[in-house]
Amino acid sequence: MDRRRLARAGAVVSALVVVAGCSSNEEPATTPGLEKRGTVLTTVQPTKQDLSNQISLNGKVVINPVFGIVAPVDGELRWLDRRPTSSPATRPMWVATVWDDGIPRRVEIPKDSTLAGRLMDDRATVTKGMPVVSARHAGYGIVADIDSAQAYRISGAVKNVRGQIKNGPGPFPCTTLGTIAALPAGTIPEPEPEPEPNPQESGAPGGGPVPAAPPEDPGSAGSEPTGMQLVCAPPDDVKLINGAAVTIEVVTGTAKNVMVLPVEAVAGLQGKGKVDVVGEDRTRRTVDVTLGLTDGKVVQIKSGLKGTETVAIPGPDLPAAAPGAEDPSGAPK
Repeated sequence: MDRRRLARAGAVVSALVVVAGCSSNEEPATTPGLEKRGTVLTTVQPTKQDLSNQISLNGKVVINPVFGIVAPVDGELRWLDRRPTSSPATRPMWVATVWDDGIPRRVEIPKDSTLAGRLMDDRATVTKGMPVVSARHAGYGIVADIDSAQAYRISGAVKNVRGQIKNGPGPFPCTTLGTIAALPAGTIPEPEPEPEPNPQESGAPGGGPVPAAPPEDPGSAGSEPTGMQLVCAPPDDVKLINGAAVTIEVVTGTAKNVMVLPVEAVAGLQGKGKVDVVGEDRTRRTVDVTLGLTDGKVVQIKSGLKGTETVAIPGPDLPAAAPGAEDPSGAPK
């Protein structure tokens, strides 16, 4: 019996050696279920749907929030003689003018607000949309911080804003105030010099002039530097508590029956982007597309595709910076 067992064991070992020899001399065996590197496995086709660009922000109730007013056009900024007051304006208050090719365009602070600070020097060259003056809303407002990814979805396109106080009133409409751009520290107008007193008039000992009080620091009452924020004013009949948490819903646009793709299939989400179209042979071809609204899940394709293409997921990678390239600040990457 022992001799038979030894014979069988030898046969098994010989068979294993033959198989191992074949594998070492031929192509490596592939693992079942895996495709070649670079093969497209996930694809999608454009679809059509109604789209609403809607963003949720976390905010809070604030007393007398500061917001920025922007230049209406490119041009030269010229300030009017306006002084900060404790009383809010009962109607829009004209504080500066931007001159564009000899045409004046007013910069106004809205009603129910006061001047908080100048953000630009007199006769400075400004561009349309640049914050030039800060104003302070009188009473309760709602302030929500915005990061850079949200800023480009919101900037210049806010259609309506609604607020919901956590465990409190809402939802309610909220009127947006000013710009979402970050504001630098502002300055208030310097007071006009007091007239020279008459030396003949009594006042200081010896009939000399009365020394004037030292002027206030122009920056002491100016606006504080801010990050990017959305500031809005709720209706007067909404009961508010300073510091209460608020959820802000911002709608920046709507579109009906438009072509969309999942955001994972598109490189870029603002203005222009790129997608990889997959051919019948499963090869990728990168195509430029024009983008529209996005709700964070899908993005509108305004042009660049017919709608019948097969598109790869994920989308194309943006090209890496060339070796030794510098960023805009001049620092090497």
